[in-house]
Amino acid sequence: MSRATQSPIHTSTELAELGRFFSIAARFLDTGQTAPQMFSTAIDAAWHRLLEDPEAHAAFTTQHAGRLLRHSPVKGEGFISWITAYEKAYGPLPQIWFTEADGSVNTEALARYRETGQVWAEWDCSPAPGDGDVVPEKTTA
Repeated sequence: MSRATQSPIHTSTELAELGRFFSIAARFLDTGQTAPQMFSTAIDAAWHRLLEDPEAHAAFTTQHAGRLLRHSPVKGEGFISWITAYEKAYGPLPQIWFTEADGSVNTEALARYRETGQVWAEWDCSPAPGDGDVVPEKTTA
């Protein structure tokens, strides 16, 4: 897999994309579809940081999804089905979606997306409707 190191990720970019992701998630959940897959480790890392403050997390998800969303561990790999909905709402996926938590960019996956308009990836979580309790998951450093 080819990767190139980039400068550190700006939290505002990660959070802006997380907000867009939550908006797409709300649309999917409202229509009975499966919640979208979080395939970006950079954006997921921002989500984990947000989870450290349950009140801020609840406010953020409510602002962007109109409801509380939980961070649900759901592992998988394959076709990322929500990309078309994202592109209709916001345009092409920006590079941050292909950026790892350490700031490196998966240039191979980014080029494949730009060529085909499709994303095939692994994921380890998805949003899920909240029950009022937001408990951050334990992460290892």
